[in-house]
Amino acid sequence: MLTTFLLIIVFAGLVLSAWRFLDHRADREVMHRLMFMQPVQPACFDPGMTADLPEPARRYFLYTIEPGTPLYRAAKISMSGRFGMGSRAKPGYLPMTATQILAMPAGFIWKMRARRGFMTISGSDSESWTRFWLMGLLPVVRMGGDPNHARSAFGRYVAEAVFWTPAAVLPGPGVAWEQVDTDCARLTVRHQNLVQSVDITVAPDGQPTRVCFDRWSNANPEKQHRLQPFGGYLSEFQSFTGFRLPTHVEAGNHFGTDHYFPFFVANVTDVLFK
Repeated sequence: MLTTFLLIIVFAGLVLSAWRFLDHRADREVMHRLMFMQPVQPACFDPGMTADLPEPARRYFLYTIEPGTPLYRAAKISMSGRFGMGSRAKPGYLPMTATQILAMPAGFIWKMRARRGFMTISGSDSESWTRFWLMGLLPVVRMGGDPNHARSAFGRYVAEAVFWTPAAVLPGPGVAWEQVDTDCARLTVRHQNLVQSVDITVAPDGQPTRVCFDRWSNANPEKQHRLQPFGGYLSEFQSFTGFRLPTHVEAGNHFGTDHYFPFFVANVTDVLFK
């Protein structure tokens, strides 16, 4: 009996290890696919490209992209910070490190590892899946592959393109801007059967200070998918290859309400475009 039990444990460990290996391989494949979408010889930014935009949007682009900057649309972002596993009352923050490839509108992948003491949570989030493992051995979250997930993920990476890959949201096919008020512009992106609008608030010099949008999400007590406010704050801007980008981002569900919980607190350590 003991031998049989040990064999079962060994077999289960081998199956889980193989499963985890396949997840890692899928992550690498998506990262490579997205980075190969980077234009090899992109056009360079000319302030005249923004001439027909609403004033807050024009201000935003003139702040975030220096004249003459190659308009790279995909980025590799390295970050550290905190990831909340709880609620507003009990955030349950875990220190985390992550790498993200962002290539709007095609997709994104965020590969994260969080740890507290001996407990680790690792995995990835993308336009196709959300997959996390406990201690690298036990699958604790497996979601995706359905319209709800695709719609929710699209909201995330359209919003993140605003502050980490501004060249990807310059006006063009599927990308439109409108004015909301003196210091706020609304971006709307259409890709395949998905549509997402994001509001960007800018300072007098054009620095984006906050983003907010209605996100398709089931992060509510009923666990039902519906549109609800999501957003966050941007700060500590630095220059990366001609782009002026935030290196501190706080974001979460129910933005602008008493239930706002910034479960994502990130400090960017590098942004690579080449």
